[in-house]
Amino acid sequence: MTQTRTVQVVIRGRVQGVGYRYWTRDEALRRALSGHVRNRVDGAVEALFSGPAEGVSTMIEACRRGPPGARVDDIVVAEVESMPSAEGFAILSD
Repeated sequence: MTQTRTVQVVIRGRVQGVGYRYWTRDEALRRALSGHVRNRVDGAVEALFSGPAEGVSTMIEACRRGPPGARVDDIVVAEVESMPSAEGFAILSD
């Protein structure tokens, strides 16, 4: 049985205006993760990833690098108990 892991991730640096949210969605779907990603008013990007523990772990590592053009200065990961309310992976509006 595959263990499900859900985390909230906040990524800081040059992560808005460089396609970070779209890249995150594509990478999460490639790993069969559900959740969402959005820009925050403080300039960070926030994401919720839920799925197989290994997929979530590799997604966190991918977020440390980000897409071409991004510069990740800091990433904060918090384990959460609640699951996303819907299947799939969404880009939430600002």
